[in-house]
Amino acid sequence: MFRPPLTLTSSNAKTVLEAGLHAIRSGQSTIDMAGVTTVDSAAVATLLAWQRAARREGGTLTFVNLPDSLRNLSQLYGVIDLLHVPAAAQVHADLHHH
Repeated sequence: MFRPPLTLTSSNAKTVLEAGLHAIRSGQSTIDMAGVTTVDSAAVATLLAWQRAARREGGTLTFVNLPDSLRNLSQLYGVIDLLHVPAAAQVHADLHHH
């Protein structure tokens, strides 16, 4: 499962975007955002770009463990529904089954 670095901001978005695109081309369908602690609007744009890339590949991408800051930005920009983010309760339930 692909896991972006601690920071996903305009300063490193291009590098992180490319790493995520490579993971998607390699068949990844879930991105774990648990380790991400610092974000800005570039993070939202990166997630949307990954989602578009997954659709072009014929799949759907799911983001799990979205930090509150990224969830809040996504809601503020009105794109949270485009990201396929499971409800927090569902993520915790899934983790207990593994």
